[in-house]
Amino acid sequence: MKHLTRAEAGKRMEALRNEIRRHDYLYYVKDRPEISDAEYDRLFRELSDLEAAYPDLVTPDSPTQRVGAPPLAELTKVQHERPMLSLDSVADPEEVRAFDKRVRRELSLETVHYTVEPKYDGLSVELVYDKGGFVRGATRGDGTTGEDVTINLRTLRSLPLQLQAGHSQASQLPSHLVVRGEVYMRLEDFQSLNRRITERGEEAFANPRNAASGSLRQLDSRITAERPLALTCYEIMAQSGSPPPTHWDELDSLERWGLPIPLQRRRCESIDEVMSFHAEIESLRERLPFEIDGVVVKLNRREWQQALGEKSRSPRWAIAYKFTPRKEITQVQDIVVSVGRTGTLTPLALLKPVEVGGVTISRATLHNADEVARKDVRVGDTVKVERAGDVIPAIAERVPVEGERRAEPFRMPDRCPVCGSAVAREGAYYYCTGQAACPAQIKGALEHFASKSALNIEGLGRKTIAQLVERGLVRDLADLYTLTKDQILTLDGFADRSASLLMAAIEASKQVSLERFLIGLGIRQVGQHIAGVLARQFGTLQAVMAADRETFERVHEIGPEIASSLESFFKEDHNRRVIERLLRHGLSIEASATAERLPQPLERKTFVFTGALERFSREEAKRGVERLGGRVTSSVSKETDYVVAGKDAGSKLEEARRLGIRVLSEAEFSALLEQL
Repeated sequence: MKHLTRAEAGKRMEALRNEIRRHDYLYYVKDRPEISDAEYDRLFRELSDLEAAYPDLVTPDSPTQRVGAPPLAELTKVQHERPMLSLDSVADPEEVRAFDKRVRRELSLETVHYTVEPKYDGLSVELVYDKGGFVRGATRGDGTTGEDVTINLRTLRSLPLQLQAGHSQASQLPSHLVVRGEVYMRLEDFQSLNRRITERGEEAFANPRNAASGSLRQLDSRITAERPLALTCYEIMAQSGSPPPTHWDELDSLERWGLPIPLQRRRCESIDEVMSFHAEIESLRERLPFEIDGVVVKLNRREWQQALGEKSRSPRWAIAYKFTPRKEITQVQDIVVSVGRTGTLTPLALLKPVEVGGVTISRATLHNADEVARKDVRVGDTVKVERAGDVIPAIAERVPVEGERRAEPFRMPDRCPVCGSAVAREGAYYYCTGQAACPAQIKGALEHFASKSALNIEGLGRKTIAQLVERGLVRDLADLYTLTKDQILTLDGFADRSASLLMAAIEASKQVSLERFLIGLGIRQVGQHIAGVLARQFGTLQAVMAADRETFERVHEIGPEIASSLESFFKEDHNRRVIERLLRHGLSIEASATAERLPQPLERKTFVFTGALERFSREEAKRGVERLGGRVTSSVSKETDYVVAGKDAGSKLEEARRLGIRVLSEAEFSALLEQL
């Protein structure tokens, strides 16, 4: 490499970055490489050498900067700019036609147009760009809050770190852009990865979706960089300026900016064309290089989408039209009960291994006891297995065999198979009541106990909790308060200062309010709001523990299911012993003002928020209502007392007017809180 001046080196580095980005786009997004691997490597080496010589000229979006961050202690939580909704799924053609009929009726239109694209089987992600540069990426999580996987996403060659700005008006980049996409793994890459993993003596991934999810959520981005992940983008969630008028234009914009979009997509003038596309893609399914489990049907025009709006968890203008699940026949060798992180007991069928859609399956979920009884599945039965949603193996039905002698019907256990606590029932599901002491639940219980909304033990993350449990140092919540600094120093990632800080955080958590303590116990159906209701009503932990089901049901906002859950939790001896040990180890539960002593001017008043608020975030507005004894719900009904209408309020405002419910502007709502 000839000697270059600093200015010449800077220009050459910028030219190389642009050239490498272009070849990455052609190779990973368009699948149309223009140069050989050797020529690509030469360009990459030249850029690396120049950046080594002029480290101050290295830019964050350089192709050389995709890997190299130190491993994280844990994945942090981030709030999505807009909720990442899920889709309602249908499989029957008549359900699709019913969707079309409803859409046309509500829009008062004779015909509507759709955009249809494959439903990729991967992990949904949020991508944030500022001034064309990639600044943040997160998993979907619960739809409102996800995990920050920015560092890992930067390793994906198909994800541009800098968007392309076009010359035309339509190609101009918005200064702020939030995109939704899907991270997945191609089938050929999945098989190669599993082969490598198996050769190392490790357990192979069950399917490409699990492989993609596990790879993206690594704490060490260098591991993610070694995994063959791909990306497709299919929605602009938010942007500065005016969004494209149609979904088709939206996809075109994403493609012009350099983001990968679904290759198979179509504009459909009628629902019949949608059905034809579905049949066409299903026939191609086995020949596609990646897994899909259906097609996504979306109203094309944005104004139509906005007119229909959203439900609490899904848009009313789009559906997932699923494919017929793949099925194979095998034999049930045993039925066991698995205890999940939240204590739910799930019956699992252990199967004679069978290949379904290119994946070897040796176990399948039976969902719950009612489902086992309905399908009448027993040990020794011959069954038809499918990949429900093409992801989770499930038993579709029993296949009768002439002359077979069948085993006794399956029954759920009365005691938890892990800890021996009593098993309670909630609807169709059974769960272990020993939530504070069950080894199967302890990692999840500790994470929840230490979370910010509960006892807020800073430094006690998922990785640390896993080590504490796996090394036998913590077997229940109370064991946290028996830990010594020397024990913490034996954990990976801890030195003298970090161990001292964790010990100090554990000690500080001993002073806790009743509301936060109740949240930390992780009682089923008891979140922040119900914990606050209990704290205000009963005042002390002793009063809560002494209450029975009937007493709980007399409290406003606590119904039969929550009351039953509370009674089951506090009746279980394992839980009471853990609470007693927590108190013996110095936990001080601050008594709360009861409902009689605490003014509650909005007692029994229900609020609904619609539209964009300017003075408050939704969470701040909700806390303001709950602080004064009111409650916030997501839908308008006859029981609603107030609807607070912000900017661009939608169908909830119309429903409130129709029902004669009082509507408050944001200013009126603010004044109401100040008066009270």
